[in-house]
Amino acid sequence: MRIGLLTEGGYPYVNGDAALWCDRLVRGLARHEFDLYALSRDEHQESGGRVDLPPQVGRVRTAPLWTAPHDGVVYGRRARRRFTEYYGHLVAALCEGRPADFGRSRSAAEADRFGYALYGLAELARDEGGLVGALRAEYAVRALERACRAPGALRTAREARVPELLAVAAHLERALRPLSLDWYEDDADTGLGSVDLCHATSGGAAALPGLLARHFFDVPLVVTEYGVRLRTHYLAPDAASVPGSGSGAGTGTGSGSDAGSGFAAAGAPAVRALLAAFHGRLAAEVYLKAACVTPGNAHTRRWQERCGADRAKLRTVYPGMDATRFAAVAEAAEVAEAAEVAEAADVDGAGGAAGGLGGVGDDREAGGAGEPVRGAGPDTLVWVGRVEPAKDLVSLLHAFADVRRARPGTRLRIVGAPAGTSEGAAYLGHCRMLAAQLFPDEAAGPHAVGENPVSFEEVGGPEAPTLADAYADSSVVVLSSVVEGFPVGLVEAMFCGRATVSTDVGAVVEVVGGTGLVVPPRNPRALAEACVALLRDPGRRARLGAAARARALELFSVEQNIAAFHGIYLDVVARSPVRRVLVDAAGDPRPFAVPTEAWLPGRWTRLGGRTSPWRGPDGPGGPGPQEAAGPAVVTEGAR
Repeated sequence: MRIGLLTEGGYPYVNGDAALWCDRLVRGLARHEFDLYALSRDEHQESGGRVDLPPQVGRVRTAPLWTAPHDGVVYGRRARRRFTEYYGHLVAALCEGRPADFGRSRSAAEADRFGYALYGLAELARDEGGLVGALRAEYAVRALERACRAPGALRTAREARVPELLAVAAHLERALRPLSLDWYEDDADTGLGSVDLCHATSGGAAALPGLLARHFFDVPLVVTEYGVRLRTHYLAPDAASVPGSGSGAGTGTGSGSDAGSGFAAAGAPAVRALLAAFHGRLAAEVYLKAACVTPGNAHTRRWQERCGADRAKLRTVYPGMDATRFAAVAEAAEVAEAAEVAEAADVDGAGGAAGGLGGVGDDREAGGAGEPVRGAGPDTLVWVGRVEPAKDLVSLLHAFADVRRARPGTRLRIVGAPAGTSEGAAYLGHCRMLAAQLFPDEAAGPHAVGENPVSFEEVGGPEAPTLADAYADSSVVVLSSVVEGFPVGLVEAMFCGRATVSTDVGAVVEVVGGTGLVVPPRNPRALAEACVALLRDPGRRARLGAAARARALELFSVEQNIAAFHGIYLDVVARSPVRRVLVDAAGDPRPFAVPTEAWLPGRWTRLGGRTSPWRGPDGPGGPGPQEAAGPAVVTEGAR
């Protein structure tokens, strides 16, 4: 089958989000054909180049989300009335109430208001050649103002001032840019009408082309979310920092720069409330129209259900991660842990058992020189990730102070770069200062050079040339986050056969299962007690590490991810109407190209007799595709 892969800020760009996952999916399903429809996030991403694409990727079409020059389209009186009607319904839907109220207190007509407006704007853009100029026009802002001042509107919306209205209008213009693309032309051989299935690799802007392909051509839509866009919007410090919902172009007749006048008001309550309503309405529409929604974990699944997703459409598919680069670390860990267990048993037999969290005397005797016994050096806690406030490294440092009192020779390695914002760099500086205050440089004597037990490193440096090296020198891998989606770092540690201590946030419990210790977030003492418990018991560490590796290989491998999506593709296409017939170079239908169930009307396909019969290469449709180099496509039933 031919699959239209829809991405935003990701594949096929080198520095794109989830580019590695998409590349593995495409390469793993070599028997299918893929067309890529990519929305780029910024100019830097486009200039960074693309990854090498496999041969099963045919057409690649890209469009920038970060800029949109004025399309030059001037609406006549009728087109302006259509725009005012549809845009008015759209912004009125945003001012009605919270997205969480969908389907509870609103009538069916009100529930469909957002969809009616969205598809009406898409049809208008298709008919007139674009929406950019209209979305930046003064009458768009006036329609937004009328909706905010209407009876029954949100209180925060009624309080919106002119700068905030301009900011919301600019954000909506950027978010609706996919509606003006030329991917939905009637010529089904060059656009989304030529694919059998659309797969959006995230919600939000990436799913918009899939919604329109379903609306115009009845192409079924599969949506994968490893993180919910609405949750990202809620957690962002301001609306401008949400990927795919930036400040947009200024209202008016500007050149398309995203430095609009609404940027300064991006964090205002009215702006955040209206944009949260937009993302909530869009998420609900995506979940309603998608044939299948694949959350990456139960945490994401709960968010989707809260936003209106039908449980019957949900199918959890864990991310596929490459375990081969961690295999050497896991094998070495088995040998090292076995030796450490034997050595610890000898020490315990000599009376070197450890006491409580506060007792440090026994550990010093066991180490013989102020350090605990460990086969390859002192005990080491390792944290790997992106340095930002949500990771709560402050609690980790305070917990490590308790660990040092119980295990004086323990070290902490913080491996990671700051998040790509000024806040991330400032937070890293704060953590360095705190570490220097909590742990002054220690020296063996008055004439020796001291060394801090906490080190801050980055992957690629001399201490950790690769990610596997960062985990290789760890006794226990720690996660201290207060906010987390899918904990990729924990899965990597599990692939390495390492025992883990983590906080109970996001999908942590679902990922770890019973193979690691989980403590409440923002509780340094509980975190320290769990770390000390594992550091004192090498046998327990070895058992948990082996169980963690087995669990990770079973649930989070690339193979399970590819197999799951292969089955989903077949199931969705089998339950969708037959829209086209595949023919070979001679013009004859390719056998078994369409699942048998797809020909049956009724609950399988809702076909209803709308598909017209296939016409041979010499039929009324004109000459056949004998000159084609490969299999050709005859489109049917597209509208």
